[in-house]
Amino acid sequence: MKVVSTNTGSATEVLWRGKKEKTGIYKYPTDSSIYLEREDVRGDIVVDRKVHGGIDKACYIYAENHYPFWKQKYPDLDWQYGMFGENLTINGLEEHLIYIGAIYTIGTAVVQISQPRRPCYKLGIRFGTQDILKQFIDASYPGVYVRVIKPGEVKIGDEFIVKEVPENKITVQQIFQLLHHTPNSVELIQEAIDHPFISINNRNTLLRKFKR
Repeated sequence: MKVVSTNTGSATEVLWRGKKEKTGIYKYPTDSSIYLEREDVRGDIVVDRKVHGGIDKACYIYAENHYPFWKQKYPDLDWQYGMFGENLTINGLEEHLIYIGAIYTIGTAVVQISQPRRPCYKLGIRFGTQDILKQFIDASYPGVYVRVIKPGEVKIGDEFIVKEVPENKITVQQIFQLLHHTPNSVELIQEAIDHPFISINNRNTLLRKFKR
């Protein structure tokens, strides 16, 4: 897996339900490297820190190999990397093979997989339709958020190399599907809730959803 694009953005004003608000989802490729810090990417704008940035969402990564799927659905969009609001576009990333809590090196940074991305209306604004939200959920191509264990610089061409895999093997895709669907396996639900590296937000969501 290698980095094919580093992406950053500025605060962009959008109109949502008759009101103006700002979003950082409009990210575009940059020719320079980016620096992963503990709670965000240096120089990248995080508008709403209640739902973006922070320890569990320091950097968002999306798979280049998913782009053809979306381009087929939305051929008229002006396609560039960063379309999903990701800071890093990486080829070969597969959510069903990436484990929550796994540790990777990338450039001079060390990161840990924390959670899948859940779509919100701002993704719909960028795509020009809120239909993308259901399609995003149905496709189960959520990309991954990472914690930054060791801050560092990442550039195009850097490899995304697994360094350590946790004993509790739950994939990003499994967590994503638990968050959005109701599985038959009670054991999987409990395993996810008890997972030592699941994000606090995801654990609380699963507890509310499956409290019975």
